[in-house]
Amino acid sequence: MVKAIKVMLIPNNVQKTKMFQYAGASRFAYNWALVREKESYEKGGKFISDSELRKEFTKLRHSDEYAWLLNISNNVTKQAIKDACTAYKNFFKGLQKFPRFKSRKRSMPKFYQDNVKIQFSNTHVKLEGFSSSRKANKQKKNWVRLAEHGRIPTDVKYMNPRISFDGWNWWISVCVEFPNCKETLNDDGVGIDLGIKDLAVCSDAVKYKNINKSQKVKKLEKQKRRLQRSISRSYEKNKKGESYCKTNNVIKKEKLLLKRNHRLTNIRKNYLNQTISEIVNRKPRFICIEDLNVSGMMKNRHLSKAVQEQGFFLFRKQLEYKCNDKG
Repeated sequence: MVKAIKVMLIPNNVQKTKMFQYAGASRFAYNWALVREKESYEKGGKFISDSELRKEFTKLRHSDEYAWLLNISNNVTKQAIKDACTAYKNFFKGLQKFPRFKSRKRSMPKFYQDNVKIQFSNTHVKLEGFSSSRKANKQKKNWVRLAEHGRIPTDVKYMNPRISFDGWNWWISVCVEFPNCKETLNDDGVGIDLGIKDLAVCSDAVKYKNINKSQKVKKLEKQKRRLQRSISRSYEKNKKGESYCKTNNVIKKEKLLLKRNHRLTNIRKNYLNQTISEIVNRKPRFICIEDLNVSGMMKNRHLSKAVQEQGFFLFRKQLEYKCNDKG
Protein backbone atom coordinates (compact mmCIF):
# COMPACT_ATOMS: atom_id res chain seq x y z
CA MET A 1 0.00 0.00 0.00
CA VAL A 2 1.38 3.41 -1.02
CA LYS A 3 1.11 6.12 1.63
CA ALA A 4 1.96 9.80 1.44
CA ILE A 5 4.00 11.30 4.27
CA LYS A 6 4.18 15.05 4.78
CA VAL A 7 6.73 16.58 7.16
CA MET A 8 7.58 20.20 7.93
CA LEU A 9 11.08 21.45 7.07
CA ILE A 10 13.21 23.82 9.16
CA PRO A 11 15.57 25.44 6.62
CA ASN A 12 18.06 28.21 7.35
CA ASN A 13 18.00 31.53 5.47
CA VAL A 14 20.36 30.35 2.71
CA GLN A 15 18.27 27.23 2.14
CA LYS A 16 15.04 29.27 2.11
CA THR A 17 16.45 31.51 -0.63
CA LYS A 18 17.44 28.45 -2.66
CA MET A 19 13.99 26.92 -2.26
CA PHE A 20 12.28 30.07 -3.51
CA GLN A 21 14.66 30.09 -6.51
CA TYR A 22 13.78 26.48 -7.30
CA ALA A 23 10.05 27.21 -6.95
CA GLY A 24 10.36 30.25 -9.24
CA ALA A 25 12.21 28.22 -11.89
CA SER A 26 9.56 25.50 -11.68
CA ARG A 27 6.80 28.09 -12.17
CA PHE A 28 8.65 29.62 -15.14
CA ALA A 29 9.10 26.23 -16.85
CA TYR A 30 5.43 25.33 -16.28
CA ASN A 31 4.17 28.60 -17.78
CA TRP A 32 6.64 28.37 -20.69
CA ALA A 33 5.41 24.87 -21.58
CA LEU A 34 1.76 26.04 -21.50
CA VAL A 35 2.58 28.96 -23.82
CA ARG A 36 4.31 26.62 -26.31
CA GLU A 37 1.37 24.19 -26.29
CA LYS A 38 -1.13 27.02 -26.73
CA GLU A 39 0.81 28.57 -29.62
CA SER A 40 1.08 25.21 -31.37
CA TYR A 41 -2.67 24.60 -31.01
CA GLU A 42 -3.61 28.07 -32.33
CA LYS A 43 -1.43 27.53 -35.41
CA GLY A 44 -3.13 24.21 -36.12
CA GLY A 45 -0.20 22.11 -34.99
CA LYS A 46 -0.24 18.87 -33.05
CA PHE A 47 0.35 18.33 -29.37
CA ILE A 48 4.02 18.78 -28.47
CA SER A 49 5.31 15.93 -26.32
CA ASP A 50 7.09 16.69 -23.08
CA SER A 51 10.32 15.12 -24.40
CA GLU A 52 10.42 17.61 -27.30
CA LEU A 53 9.68 20.51 -24.97
CA ARG A 54 12.45 19.44 -22.62
CA LYS A 55 14.94 19.46 -25.52
CA GLU A 56 13.83 22.99 -26.44
CA PHE A 57 14.10 24.09 -22.83
CA THR A 58 17.65 22.70 -22.58
CA LYS A 59 18.68 24.97 -25.47
CA LEU A 60 16.89 27.85 -23.75
CA ARG A 61 18.86 27.22 -20.55
CA HIS A 62 22.16 27.68 -22.40
CA SER A 63 21.17 31.01 -23.97
CA ASP A 64 22.56 34.24 -22.51
CA GLU A 65 19.13 35.60 -21.59
CA TYR A 66 18.19 32.61 -19.42
CA ALA A 67 21.63 31.70 -18.08
CA TRP A 68 20.24 31.92 -14.52
CA LEU A 69 18.44 28.62 -15.15
CA LEU A 70 21.80 26.82 -15.13
CA ASN A 71 21.94 27.32 -11.36
CA ILE A 72 18.74 25.25 -11.00
CA SER A 73 18.66 21.47 -11.06
CA ASN A 74 17.51 20.10 -14.41
CA ASN A 75 15.07 17.69 -12.72
CA VAL A 76 13.07 20.60 -11.26
CA THR A 77 12.26 22.20 -14.63
CA LYS A 78 11.92 18.83 -16.38
CA GLN A 79 9.14 17.71 -14.03
CA ALA A 80 7.39 21.10 -14.25
CA ILE A 81 7.20 20.73 -18.06
CA LYS A 82 5.89 17.18 -17.66
CA ASP A 83 3.19 18.42 -15.23
CA ALA A 84 2.12 21.13 -17.70
CA CYS A 85 1.80 18.59 -20.53
CA THR A 86 -0.23 16.25 -18.31
CA ALA A 87 -2.59 19.09 -17.35
CA TYR A 88 -2.96 20.05 -21.04
CA LYS A 89 -3.80 16.45 -22.01
CA ASN A 90 -6.36 16.15 -19.21
CA PHE A 91 -8.15 19.25 -20.51
CA PHE A 92 -8.71 17.69 -23.95
CA LYS A 93 -9.76 14.41 -22.33
CA GLY A 94 -12.47 16.33 -20.45
CA LEU A 95 -11.02 15.48 -17.04
CA GLN A 96 -10.40 19.06 -15.92
CA LYS A 97 -10.56 22.70 -16.97
CA PHE A 98 -7.94 24.44 -19.07
CA PRO A 99 -4.74 24.75 -17.01
CA ARG A 100 -4.12 28.22 -15.67
CA PHE A 101 -0.79 29.98 -15.59
CA LYS A 102 0.94 29.95 -12.23
CA SER A 103 1.04 33.35 -10.59
CA ARG A 104 3.93 34.64 -8.54
CA LYS A 105 1.55 36.11 -5.95
CA ARG A 106 -1.39 33.71 -5.85
CA SER A 107 0.05 30.27 -6.66
CA MET A 108 1.65 28.04 -4.04
CA PRO A 109 5.47 27.89 -4.47
CA LYS A 110 6.49 24.26 -4.96
CA PHE A 111 8.96 22.13 -6.88
CA TYR A 112 9.97 18.52 -7.52
CA GLN A 113 13.01 16.60 -6.32
CA ASP A 114 14.50 13.56 -8.04
CA ASN A 115 13.44 10.42 -6.16
CA VAL A 116 16.83 8.77 -6.79
CA LYS A 117 19.05 11.63 -5.60
CA ILE A 118 17.03 12.61 -2.53
CA GLN A 119 18.31 11.13 0.74
CA PHE A 120 16.79 10.94 4.21
CA SER A 121 18.26 10.49 7.66
CA ASN A 122 16.32 10.40 10.93
CA THR A 123 16.72 14.16 11.37
CA HIS A 124 17.57 15.65 7.95
CA VAL A 125 16.85 15.41 4.22
CA LYS A 126 19.44 15.94 1.50
CA LEU A 127 18.16 17.93 -1.48
CA GLU A 128 19.72 17.93 -4.91
CA GLY A 129 21.83 20.88 -6.03
CA PHE A 130 21.66 23.04 -2.92
CA SER A 131 25.46 23.21 -2.60
CA SER A 132 27.69 23.31 -5.68
CA SER A 133 30.86 22.80 -3.63
CA ARG A 134 32.41 19.35 -3.32
CA LYS A 135 34.28 20.19 -0.13
CA ALA A 136 33.34 17.99 2.81
CA ASN A 137 32.78 20.92 5.16
CA LYS A 138 30.27 22.51 2.76
CA GLN A 139 28.26 19.41 1.93
CA LYS A 140 26.13 19.99 5.04
CA LYS A 141 24.43 22.85 3.15
CA ASN A 142 22.58 20.19 1.17
CA TRP A 143 20.94 18.81 4.33
CA VAL A 144 17.73 20.43 5.60
CA ARG A 145 16.36 19.77 9.08
CA LEU A 146 13.12 17.84 9.54
CA ALA A 147 10.63 18.98 12.19
CA GLU A 148 9.62 15.36 12.98
CA HIS A 149 12.44 12.90 13.53
CA GLY A 150 12.23 9.34 12.24
CA ARG A 151 8.83 9.67 10.60
CA ILE A 152 10.10 9.05 7.05
CA PRO A 153 11.83 5.65 6.66
CA THR A 154 15.41 5.76 5.41
CA ASP A 155 15.81 2.40 3.63
CA VAL A 156 12.92 2.41 1.14
CA LYS A 157 12.18 3.63 -2.37
CA TYR A 158 10.66 7.12 -2.52
CA MET A 159 8.05 8.21 -5.04
CA ASN A 160 7.16 11.71 -6.25
CA PRO A 161 8.97 13.89 -3.67
CA ARG A 162 7.53 17.42 -3.64
CA ILE A 163 8.49 20.49 -1.62
CA SER A 164 5.90 23.25 -1.09
CA PHE A 165 5.46 26.51 0.83
CA ASP A 166 2.09 27.25 2.45
CA GLY A 167 2.82 30.90 3.20
CA TRP A 168 4.33 30.18 6.61
CA ASN A 169 6.33 26.93 6.52
CA TRP A 170 8.11 24.72 4.01
CA TRP A 171 6.89 21.11 3.72
CA ILE A 172 8.16 17.96 2.03
CA SER A 173 5.76 15.24 0.91
CA VAL A 174 6.86 11.85 -0.35
CA CYS A 175 5.09 8.58 -1.19
CA VAL A 176 6.36 5.36 0.39
CA GLU A 177 5.12 1.80 -0.11
CA PHE A 178 4.14 -0.09 3.05
CA PRO A 179 3.02 -3.74 3.37
CA ASN A 180 -0.73 -4.30 3.55
CA CYS A 181 -2.02 -5.14 7.01
CA LYS A 182 -5.44 -6.57 7.86
CA GLU A 183 -6.70 -6.48 11.42
CA THR A 184 -9.29 -8.69 13.08
CA LEU A 185 -12.62 -6.85 13.17
CA ASN A 186 -15.50 -7.06 15.64
CA ASP A 187 -18.99 -8.24 14.73
CA ASP A 188 -20.59 -4.89 15.54
CA GLY A 189 -21.12 -1.97 13.17
CA VAL A 190 -21.18 1.78 13.75
CA GLY A 191 -23.49 4.41 12.27
CA ILE A 192 -22.38 8.06 12.25
CA ASP A 193 -24.66 11.10 12.10
CA LEU A 194 -22.80 14.31 11.22
CA GLY A 195 -24.17 17.63 12.38
CA ILE A 196 -23.48 21.21 13.40
CA LYS A 197 -24.40 21.08 17.09
CA ASP A 198 -22.13 18.06 17.54
CA LEU A 199 -19.56 16.97 14.98
CA ALA A 200 -20.65 13.33 15.08
CA VAL A 201 -23.14 11.19 17.00
CA CYS A 202 -22.54 7.44 16.77
CA SER A 203 -25.19 4.73 16.92
CA ASP A 204 -23.87 3.59 20.32
CA ALA A 205 -24.74 7.04 21.79
CA VAL A 206 -21.13 8.29 21.75
CA LYS A 207 -20.97 12.01 20.93
CA TYR A 208 -18.05 14.03 19.62
CA LYS A 209 -18.32 17.72 20.39
CA ASN A 210 -18.03 20.61 17.96
CA ILE A 211 -14.47 21.91 18.32
CA ASN A 212 -15.53 25.31 16.96
CA LYS A 213 -17.48 25.92 20.18
CA SER A 214 -14.41 25.49 22.37
CA GLN A 215 -12.88 28.47 24.16
CA LYS A 216 -9.57 28.16 22.30
CA VAL A 217 -11.13 28.37 18.83
CA LYS A 218 -13.48 31.20 19.84
CA LYS A 219 -10.52 33.21 21.11
CA LEU A 220 -8.56 32.68 17.88
CA GLU A 221 -11.62 33.61 15.79
CA LYS A 222 -11.97 36.83 17.78
CA GLN A 223 -8.30 37.69 17.19
CA LYS A 224 -8.75 36.90 13.50
CA ARG A 225 -11.73 39.26 13.15
CA ARG A 226 -9.86 42.07 14.89
CA LEU A 227 -6.85 41.65 12.60
CA GLN A 228 -9.08 41.64 9.51
CA ARG A 229 -10.76 44.88 10.61
CA SER A 230 -7.40 46.48 11.38
CA ILE A 231 -5.97 45.52 7.98
CA SER A 232 -9.07 46.80 6.20
CA ARG A 233 -8.83 50.16 8.00
CA SER A 234 -5.12 50.42 7.17
CA TYR A 235 -5.82 49.85 3.48
CA GLU A 236 -8.51 52.54 3.46
CA LYS A 237 -6.26 54.94 5.34
CA ASN A 238 -3.34 54.47 2.92
CA LYS A 239 -5.47 54.56 -0.22
CA LYS A 240 -4.05 56.80 -2.95
CA GLY A 241 -6.63 57.44 -5.64
CA GLU A 242 -7.87 54.06 -6.86
CA SER A 243 -4.79 52.12 -5.73
CA TYR A 244 -3.88 50.81 -2.28
CA CYS A 245 -0.48 51.30 -0.67
CA LYS A 246 0.76 48.31 1.35
CA THR A 247 2.98 49.55 4.19
CA ASN A 248 5.33 47.52 6.38
CA ASN A 249 2.77 47.57 9.20
CA VAL A 250 0.14 46.09 6.88
CA ILE A 251 2.57 43.34 5.87
CA LYS A 252 3.22 42.53 9.55
CA LYS A 253 -0.51 42.36 10.27
CA GLU A 254 -1.11 40.11 7.24
CA LYS A 255 1.57 37.72 8.50
CA LEU A 256 -0.13 37.62 11.90
CA LEU A 257 -3.47 36.94 10.20
CA LEU A 258 -1.89 34.13 8.17
CA LYS A 259 -0.52 32.64 11.39
CA ARG A 260 -3.98 32.71 13.01
CA ASN A 261 -5.54 31.05 9.95
CA HIS A 262 -2.95 28.27 10.00
CA ARG A 263 -3.48 27.76 13.72
CA LEU A 264 -7.25 27.41 13.28
CA THR A 265 -6.86 25.04 10.33
CA ASN A 266 -4.42 22.83 12.23
CA ILE A 267 -6.69 22.65 15.31
CA ARG A 268 -9.69 21.57 13.20
CA LYS A 269 -7.75 19.02 11.15
CA ASN A 270 -6.12 17.55 14.24
CA TYR A 271 -9.48 17.16 15.99
CA LEU A 272 -11.01 15.50 12.91
CA ASN A 273 -8.14 13.02 12.67
CA GLN A 274 -8.30 12.20 16.38
CA THR A 275 -12.07 11.64 16.20
CA ILE A 276 -11.85 9.39 13.14
CA SER A 277 -8.95 7.41 14.60
CA GLU A 278 -10.92 6.79 17.79
CA ILE A 279 -13.89 5.47 15.78
CA VAL A 280 -11.78 3.28 13.48
CA ASN A 281 -9.69 1.87 16.35
CA ARG A 282 -12.83 0.23 17.74
CA LYS A 283 -12.45 -2.13 14.75
CA PRO A 284 -16.14 -2.31 13.75
CA ARG A 285 -17.22 -4.68 10.99
CA PHE A 286 -18.73 -1.81 8.99
CA ILE A 287 -19.26 1.96 9.31
CA CYS A 288 -22.33 3.75 7.90
CA ILE A 289 -22.31 7.50 7.33
CA GLU A 290 -25.10 9.68 5.96
CA ASP A 291 -24.69 11.23 2.52
CA LEU A 292 -25.16 14.96 3.18
CA ASN A 293 -25.98 17.50 0.50
CA VAL A 294 -23.12 19.79 1.51
CA SER A 295 -23.31 21.95 -1.63
CA GLY A 296 -26.98 22.63 -0.91
CA MET A 297 -26.27 23.42 2.75
CA MET A 298 -23.57 25.88 1.71
CA LYS A 299 -26.18 27.92 -0.18
CA ASN A 300 -27.94 28.71 3.10
CA ARG A 301 -26.29 31.90 4.35
CA HIS A 302 -27.21 31.08 7.95
CA LEU A 303 -25.51 27.65 7.87
CA SER A 304 -22.71 28.04 5.34
CA LYS A 305 -20.01 29.22 7.79
CA ALA A 306 -20.79 26.50 10.34
CA VAL A 307 -20.84 23.79 7.63
CA GLN A 308 -17.54 24.99 6.22
CA GLU A 309 -15.86 24.97 9.63
CA GLN A 310 -17.03 21.43 10.40
CA GLY A 311 -15.27 19.97 7.34
CA PHE A 312 -17.74 17.22 6.41
CA PHE A 313 -15.92 16.37 3.16
CA LEU A 314 -12.57 16.01 4.93
CA PHE A 315 -14.24 13.84 7.60
CA ARG A 316 -15.56 11.41 4.99
CA LYS A 317 -12.31 11.39 3.01
CA GLN A 318 -10.17 10.65 6.06
CA LEU A 319 -12.66 8.02 7.28
CA GLU A 320 -12.43 6.13 3.97
CA TYR A 321 -8.63 6.34 4.01
CA LYS A 322 -8.26 5.08 7.59
CA CYS A 323 -10.77 2.25 7.01
CA ASN A 324 -8.85 1.09 3.92
CA ASP A 325 -5.61 1.32 5.89
CA LYS A 326 -6.99 -0.96 8.61
CA GLY A 327 -8.22 -3.44 6.00
